[in-house]
Amino acid sequence: MTLIGIIIPALNPDQALIRLTQDILTANFTLSQLVIVDDGSDPAHQPVFDQLNRLKNAPITVLHHAHNQGKGAALKTSFQYFANHFPTTTGVATLDADGQHTVGALSHCLQAFTTHPDRLVLGVRRFTNNVPFRSQFGNRLTSQLVRLIAHQQISDTQTGLRVIPMSYVHQLRQFTGDRFEFEFEMLLAAQRYHVKIFEQPIPTIYIDGNQSSHFRIIRDSLAIYAQFFKFAASSVASFAVDIGLFEACLLLLRNSQFHSILIATVISRCLSAVVNYGLNHRLVFNGTGHQTLVKYATLFLIQMVASGYLTGGLAHLFAGFQSPTIPLLAKMIIDSLLFLISYRIQRDVIFCEVPSDADH
Repeated sequence: MTLIGIIIPALNPDQALIRLTQDILTANFTLSQLVIVDDGSDPAHQPVFDQLNRLKNAPITVLHHAHNQGKGAALKTSFQYFANHFPTTTGVATLDADGQHTVGALSHCLQAFTTHPDRLVLGVRRFTNNVPFRSQFGNRLTSQLVRLIAHQQISDTQTGLRVIPMSYVHQLRQFTGDRFEFEFEMLLAAQRYHVKIFEQPIPTIYIDGNQSSHFRIIRDSLAIYAQFFKFAASSVASFAVDIGLFEACLLLLRNSQFHSILIATVISRCLSAVVNYGLNHRLVFNGTGHQTLVKYATLFLIQMVASGYLTGGLAHLFAGFQSPTIPLLAKMIIDSLLFLISYRIQRDVIFCEVPSDADH
């Protein structure tokens, strides 16, 4: 039997949350518990939670954050609650508290999850000209980034209606993001943890132009893309060191022959790798991972050889132009291609989250 938990993070909710809760309780779900997280709501909105607490003999738990910590933190609080109190739950569904997600849409997603209990089911909306600009903008931008980084085609990256298998929930408890970036990282990391994604179409509902959304388009978008931006900045800094040393070595060697390119590549890459490892380990991936130095050194050696030989090969192809800048241009092209490959390997293999002992 598929036993489902339901999570609703709520910040300053209105009566829509009461109606949604009542609809869920009257639906024929095999429900382990409905967990509602008050994420530091203002005192004026506390009567909504008081009403929920007065629902007797209902499988409801209301958890409270003393101050607003973010949607990701609310989800992780709920994940921990299910792990501690309802460990036999098969999967947990997440919904928004503002009425955008109907019980009918939830039912369709749960049916899909019953058929695919090992998959992350997303309730995906169809975007038309009637959808608010900030919702279209955010989804299109994050969809492109997911396609670029994770090689996954996801049509609605910001949907809050999801059904998550418990095996993945245990991994998500270890993630570091606390706000909207947590849901984005959930999608990026799915492939890393061998979780396939299933898209279930749902109605597109926006109330008052989606004014109730707590998504801050600039601040939260920057938070969502922060890791990739930091990795790019780290790579640019290391790239500058690498290119500067590479060109300096060629000037000292006074030629651009193949063996000189290899020597210059080795010297410049070794020194830039020290910079890159330190920045990525401490600033980009927050010190996560196990035996990172050994793994990074292995990647570094492979990438250095690939860069050297591919750069030399590409420079040889364009040797007829007889320009001293050809080796430098060739290196920039090759290293740009290796950049995306390196990001995925470092994120998914070298600096990936290490599950706690309790999750084994």
